[in-house]
Amino acid sequence: MIQLLFLVLFGEGMVAFLLMVKIGLLRELVMQGLDQVKVLWRTHLLEASLVGFSLFLGFLIDRMHHYLRKLVELRTTMGTSRKEVERLEKEKLHLRENEGKANENIKKLQKNFSNLADNLKKLKLESTERDKQVETAEAHVAALQKQAADLLLEYDRLLEDNQNLQTQALGYRS
Repeated sequence: MIQLLFLVLFGEGMVAFLLMVKIGLLRELVMQGLDQVKVLWRTHLLEASLVGFSLFLGFLIDRMHHYLRKLVELRTTMGTSRKEVERLEKEKLHLRENEGKANENIKKLQKNFSNLADNLKKLKLESTERDKQVETAEAHVAALQKQAADLLLEYDRLLEDNQNLQTQALGYRS
């Protein structure tokens, strides 16, 4: 590697020496060579710049393609997400309507339940009243039956006394 450096330095020294020496033909030959090298250098520099610019544009196109593809994916995802959000909002609205109806039904059922509970209490009170009335009526019936049995016994006794008296009265008359 160092030999190559020495070779390049030696070549540059020779060119500088030939440019300093006033040998016309050799000097002009070196000047034309340097002019051709400058033209070639400019051509190569232009080609390298064009290649670099082409590589830069290629990289730019690749990145733009990547980002555009990502943008398309995001837009489709956003479209589906937007549809999903709309569907969920409709479902939420529907559920709120159903919740309102359910709340109304619950209130109606609670009113019905409270009415039925009140009716049940009234019916229980009426039932206990009727049970008491039935018990008093049964007690009254039992008392009446006992009184009827006592009266029947009294009637039988009186009937027997009557027959005895009639037989005695017939016995006195005869």
